[in-house]
Amino acid sequence: MRHYPIIASVTKEEQFVQVLQSDVERVNLMIGHIGNIEEYISQLHDAGKQVYAHIEMITGLGRDAHSISYLCDKFKADGIVTTKSGAITAARQVGIKSIQRIFAIDTAAINTAVKMINSTKPDEVELMPGLMPRVTRELKAMIEQPLIVGGLIRHEHELIEAIESGADYISSGDPMIWRHAEVPLKVEVN
Repeated sequence: MRHYPIIASVTKEEQFVQVLQSDVERVNLMIGHIGNIEEYISQLHDAGKQVYAHIEMITGLGRDAHSISYLCDKFKADGIVTTKSGAITAARQVGIKSIQRIFAIDTAAINTAVKMINSTKPDEVELMPGLMPRVTRELKAMIEQPLIVGGLIRHEHELIEAIESGADYISSGDPMIWRHAEVPLKVEVN
């Protein structure tokens, strides 16, 4: 089996045990609420994973600089995922990594997204849906940030096509796709 740079998007509670046992190194956490997010993040960190919290999907989180700072200081999230440019700005203000998620519904949406990306300067950009090789190539040429593609990817040939089109990572909520994650090299210390 070939391996690819996969980011697990945990979208359902029942996926949590699977992601803990997977080889993915990064997780976009899209479940939970302010009362249990700390435990989720702690368990993921204990399993050696980076955690980016999708602030619009986790109940009880605000989107201002104080809420985002609290998310990372108190709950130890490694960064955020958001569709909101204001949250990207807030994350930058408090020194937290951010992923700007955009949806390619038409040319105007892409052009608006590129302007927003150039203005707010997220650390990474996630393009949804991920099954658009031409759009992936064009967007990759227009931004400086690493590009994540996600959404609707179901088969290995689609992973290959996404990478060949310029994607740096592929995000997926499908545990079958997680099995294709690059396995981290284990360095033994003598």
